[in-house]
Amino acid sequence: MEILIKNLEQIREAAREFVLHIGTHTVFAFYGKMGAGKTTFVKAVCEELGVEDVITSPTFAIVNEYKASDSFKGGETIYHFDFYRIKKLEEVYDMGYEDYFYSGALCFIEWPELIEELLPEDAVRVTIEEQENGTRKVMF
Repeated sequence: MEILIKNLEQIREAAREFVLHIGTHTVFAFYGKMGAGKTTFVKAVCEELGVEDVITSPTFAIVNEYKASDSFKGGETIYHFDFYRIKKLEEVYDMGYEDYFYSGALCFIEWPELIEELLPEDAVRVTIEEQENGTRKVMF
């Protein structure tokens, strides 16, 4: 599946389309270069899921927890990870990653390439690429 984001004004529309394809999947690994728009897209997806909290990058906290609106699977918990600052896999083991990844809650993971071997087999790989004309292509 491919979603094209022509400009920032269309990101909510793209996020809405992404949400329609979540299905029963729970773990989503977002790949893309620095500045490709991973955090911005995850934020838009969370907003589409009815998160009312301020959604920020978990770069320093590693994981942020949000609550979806009750209309999405009864107010499901959403975990948003950013593993950019991870230096060793032991750090991920120490934070109890399995409790998150296998909880059944939605997990949106930025910089999954740094923990690739720990991703569940059924994780949905999402790639965000910036195109030469400034548009973004979301592929999953």
